[in-house]
Amino acid sequence: MGESVGSAMSLRTFEHLMHYGEAYVRRTVPLAMGLVCASNPVVGVVDTLSKFSHDNDKGVASSAIFAMGMVGAGTNNARLAQLLRQLATYYQKDADVLFVVRIAQGLLHMGKGTMSINPYHHDRTLLSHTALAGLLVPVVAMISAEKLILTSSHFLLYYLVRAMYPRFLITLDENLESVSASVRVGQAVDAVGQVGRPKTITGFQTHETPVLLGHSERAELATEKYLALTSVLEGFVILKKNPDYVEEKEED
Repeated sequence: MGESVGSAMSLRTFEHLMHYGEAYVRRTVPLAMGLVCASNPVVGVVDTLSKFSHDNDKGVASSAIFAMGMVGAGTNNARLAQLLRQLATYYQKDADVLFVVRIAQGLLHMGKGTMSINPYHHDRTLLSHTALAGLLVPVVAMISAEKLILTSSHFLLYYLVRAMYPRFLITLDENLESVSASVRVGQAVDAVGQVGRPKTITGFQTHETPVLLGHSERAELATEKYLALTSVLEGFVILKKNPDYVEEKEED
């Protein structure tokens, strides 16, 4: 989790386990995939989970559908929404699996697309142990869903609340009043060890705050009008006016 190369290697290992593992292992693998890619709908992972959601083993199908909800949690991903609608029709006569589909749909549209359950924050460098614990409780409960989630212990799903937080970038002044600032939002680029001042984002668009940040996106101030009091623009950021800033006058 939180490390791209290790995540890719683990996902390949999970696919081998699905082919050669025992029944209880196959039920666990989709949940592990959902945990690795929480609130990060990677196309390959979504395709794999969609395939497992039609498995003959009801436990594997339930785990895969719940993992689809975790992968797309708070993203409003259109493709995942379509897949879950198709699953709702496919399992309309199976009340237990249909319940899991509805839970996954609720996670996908969480906060109307403004929330996330990814336990990493501060530009994916710090891990929230509270959020990770909140994710692990329902994931472990889903391993034997027919005895816990699908019976009287469905309240264990509420532990997911410990991992939920907004994906907003909101800028405030020194008096904690909301202030609008121009920011560039684009795909994060790993610039560690590069000489000079390399660009940290690519394919950016300029927006006025508040803005929503995706999983692999990063923001930076578009102008030098304000100075940020933190190195990472995420969540609530306090700005102060740059005393050396001079506005460019438009030429007639």
